[in-house]
Amino acid sequence: MNFRPLHDRVLVRRIEAEEKTAGGIIIPDTAKEKPQEGEVIAAGAGTRAEDGTVTPLDVKAGDKILFGKWSGTEVRLDGEDLLIMKESDILGIVG
Repeated sequence: MNFRPLHDRVLVRRIEAEEKTAGGIIIPDTAKEKPQEGEVIAAGAGTRAEDGTVTPLDVKAGDKILFGKWSGTEVRLDGEDLLIMKESDILGIVG
């Protein structure tokens, strides 16, 4: 894939939720919510201050993250559904 996010944006691949509950009940597709966990595929260089200095992002490619339910913009790149979001939409890094 040849895509590089700009500034404070990151490209995220959703990590699919479990298909069963802890008790073994299978969750049908219609009842599943969109996963709020993902893996950072690519990250921008960072935010630029008024004086021209660049503050790098706290996340990098390979980080597992949590994000809000309605965060980001869905895009399709190379046949894969991905999200582009600002770093501020990321709630935290997992692990």
